[in-house]
Amino acid sequence: MSDTSKSTPSAAASAPAPATRAAAPGAMVLAVTSGKGGVGKTFVSANLAAALTKRGYRVLVLDADLGLANLDVVLNLFPKTTLHDVFTGKAKLENAIHKAPGGFSVLLAGSGMVEYSRLTPQVRNEFLEVINSLVPKYDVMLLDTGAGISDVVLFAISLASEILVVATPEPTSLTDAYATIKVLAVQQNRDHVHLVINQAMRMGDGRAITAQLQQVLDRYVGTEVGKRMRLVHLGDIPIDASVREAVMRRQLLLLTAAGCPAAVAVSALAAKLDDALLKDS
Repeated sequence: MSDTSKSTPSAAASAPAPATRAAAPGAMVLAVTSGKGGVGKTFVSANLAAALTKRGYRVLVLDADLGLANLDVVLNLFPKTTLHDVFTGKAKLENAIHKAPGGFSVLLAGSGMVEYSRLTPQVRNEFLEVINSLVPKYDVMLLDTGAGISDVVLFAISLASEILVVATPEPTSLTDAYATIKVLAVQQNRDHVHLVINQAMRMGDGRAITAQLQQVLDRYVGTEVGKRMRLVHLGDIPIDASVREAVMRRQLLLLTAAGCPAAVAVSALAAKLDDALLKDS
């Protein structure tokens, strides 16, 4: 892999530095993101939330894909109140928090929020106010962002203390993941991100993929920003027919097939996060 990405995209040029991250005591804020859509990012967010809840944490998943939200579809929820209602003043924030299967809480965005697909000062302020209001009430907050490097996606990521990038072994996914990680290093001054390889052919493939991406980052991004961007391989989720079955049924994999290889892998991701990040927070 070589660095074929263009320099700072115009869509992300106004993305804020991490100085805007929620500073209130409380939840560890983890942004779950991806360079490319369709890699299973929302599946990972929802099932990881269930796994962390099972470990005793108070977890909230916030659907930060304001334009094309689909967390409600994954969880088979039909909320009457969403983040859109909070932003427009039609509902209070506490009334938009719903309980999901698996025991964690969700704040759903509502699909088709076109007016919130661009990072206007209003969207920035309202989103930041919501995050800061919720952080003290939970142990873990997962921001299920949109894919890519739009200004809204990068702003949501900037509010997180930790970042989890989801990718698949496909070349297009890895190329877009690299481009996303590069932007995070250059624009947000990040020095590390966590990487999960979904739909892995063989368990352990992610370590080799991480090593390859690390070499490219060291060669191109490290010289540009003057320091190393470190990739932390959190784990792999194998190809598993049970995943498709759960998605088609709009059910959490950890509830319907907790013993299948993919569910066991997600539980292992939660254990790693617990040991590496949460126990020290």
